[in-house]
Amino acid sequence: MTPGPAQHTVLAPDDGSLGPLLRVSDDRLARGRSYGSHEHARVDVVAVVLAGSLHHRWGDGARMAPGDVAVLRAGTGLVHDEAAGDDGARVLQCYLRPARPAAEPSHEVHRGVTGRVGLHRPDAELWVVRAAPGVPVDVPAGLLLRAGTGTTVVRHSGGPVVPDEQGTLLLWQLETGRPAWADDGP
Repeated sequence: MTPGPAQHTVLAPDDGSLGPLLRVSDDRLARGRSYGSHEHARVDVVAVVLAGSLHHRWGDGARMAPGDVAVLRAGTGLVHDEAAGDDGARVLQCYLRPARPAAEPSHEVHRGVTGRVGLHRPDAELWVVRAAPGVPVDVPAGLLLRAGTGTTVVRHSGGPVVPDEQGTLLLWQLETGRPAWADDGP
């Protein structure tokens, strides 16, 4: 398959102000397109499928549909690929500092998520909700991403959010201190 996602960086703080959250991109892959085989190490990647379908190629592989959330823990390193299905794919890729940088790689898919996603890490919590226009959704405080036609980011103090279009709401609650392993010497 020919590589070639259209990637739009939504968020990429270079000052560590969002704790473990390093980058968020809104990626769109045409039918049959892929990222191309690539390597990750010492990073956790949370992929939220917004539309279409995505096939993750590593280990046993996984096919994902809208509402699915994949958690890739690259740990000591891996080479993988993701490819869009016959209906293309739109994916929010969220890159985080690793929870356990020296761990073996792993991949877990949470199907049809509504609410909290089990990330199993103390410094980041994620909530995902599909939202309809004009229908209030109660969302906790944190960094709110609204993925509709495009993707916007705001700090949210908690409480109801009334979307103006069909889409997905992602809410990150982040611990902004340094992880203990970052202070360890070589």
